[in-house]
Amino acid sequence: MAHSLSGRLLLLTILYVLISGALIFLPAMGIAERDILENHILSAELTILPFTTPGQSWPEALRQELLTHANADEVLLRRPYQRDYFQVGALHSKIDRTIDITKAPLWAYTANALECLLRGGGRTLHVIAPTNIKDAQSISIILSESHIRAELITSARRVVWAAAFISCLTGLLVYLSLYYVVVAPVRRFTKAMAYFHANPEDASRILAPSTRADEIGLAERELSAMQKDLYGFLRQKERLAALGTAVSRIQHDLRNILANAQLASDRLTASADPEVKRLAPRLITAIDRAIQLATSTLKYGKAEDHPPVLSLFCLCALMDEIAATMEGRHGYSFANRIAPGTMAKADRDQLYRIILNLLRNACEAAGETGNVEVRASNLESVLAIDIADSGPGIAASLREKLFQPFVTSGRPGGSGLGLSIARDLARAHGGDVVLLASGPQGTVFRVTLPA
Repeated sequence: MAHSLSGRLLLLTILYVLISGALIFLPAMGIAERDILENHILSAELTILPFTTPGQSWPEALRQELLTHANADEVLLRRPYQRDYFQVGALHSKIDRTIDITKAPLWAYTANALECLLRGGGRTLHVIAPTNIKDAQSISIILSESHIRAELITSARRVVWAAAFISCLTGLLVYLSLYYVVVAPVRRFTKAMAYFHANPEDASRILAPSTRADEIGLAERELSAMQKDLYGFLRQKERLAALGTAVSRIQHDLRNILANAQLASDRLTASADPEVKRLAPRLITAIDRAIQLATSTLKYGKAEDHPPVLSLFCLCALMDEIAATMEGRHGYSFANRIAPGTMAKADRDQLYRIILNLLRNACEAAGETGNVEVRASNLESVLAIDIADSGPGIAASLREKLFQPFVTSGRPGGSGLGLSIARDLARAHGGDVVLLASGPQGTVFRVTLPA
């Protein structure tokens, strides 16, 4: 129990109850001793008052009977011209402590009361106080501490019971308040975490946050959002696994189909038609590349791309080759602004895939009447390749997760893998693919490669 939040809260509540009880008990004892001494002074004052009137005599028996109510053994009344002494009980030869009520602070009364309770009441006290008796300056009483101790014990019992009741009631209210305001929501919070952890692929286990506006409510909402994100990632993982399984199943058949297409394309080179001779090399190159991709299963779900094999080649020529494969697909206007002498050091096939993915997206965004432009520049030790289109831009809600798998802009036919594949291939080179700008005037993606 001591290791749980509620158990610790209970222990702390008990500790604070004891501390609050002590804070109530200590000053209460000091006040009790002061009141007890003042009551003794008042009793003595009232007892000797009849005997302070000049010219009156009282029978000795009546005098002794009245003095027994003084609650003191000796009483001394100090006047300017004389001192009146009244002996009620035993005569004390030694004074152990003198207490001046007019000067003693509360902490002194508290210390005296504790000492009296703990060390017994065998001492003799001399108590001095002001008096209301006419023509008298002060009144003093001498008494045994045992009388004070007996009354202090009675007062202490009442104070302990009262302090215990108040402290326990306060502690109970504090405990219940903290339990229902803090502990219970935190316990629900932790149970929800453990429940979701047992099967994070079950959407019904996602925490339904409360409408609380405090920190716990904020934590519930953040946990719920995190669980939803994790659930989405796991669903995405399932899709990737399913995609990898599907690709692995069709890989062998696809490779055989492409091999047959390769044999047929080789025969096209023997054709006398000039247009066939012009297009045949492109067709053969495209089929060879497709066979290579199918052989190594170069799809996102189960792709194992080989490390980049770097070579130095003309970037402008590569761009013309990629643009040629896009001819006739859209009515856009394409401009290759890369200088003819621009060289790139990269894996040519992988850079081909990177730019092809970006260029295909740009062409689809530009539409039938749009413009697509490709530029390249050297920025310090980085080669930057910009692919720009004049399309409507990318929605702000998609920009943060644009490079995640299966995230598409809503155009039909898109798999949502092109940008993810492009970025992974660029990062394998030590570069990156980033969204440079996007708005109503168009979108610009930048590929960076080490120069």
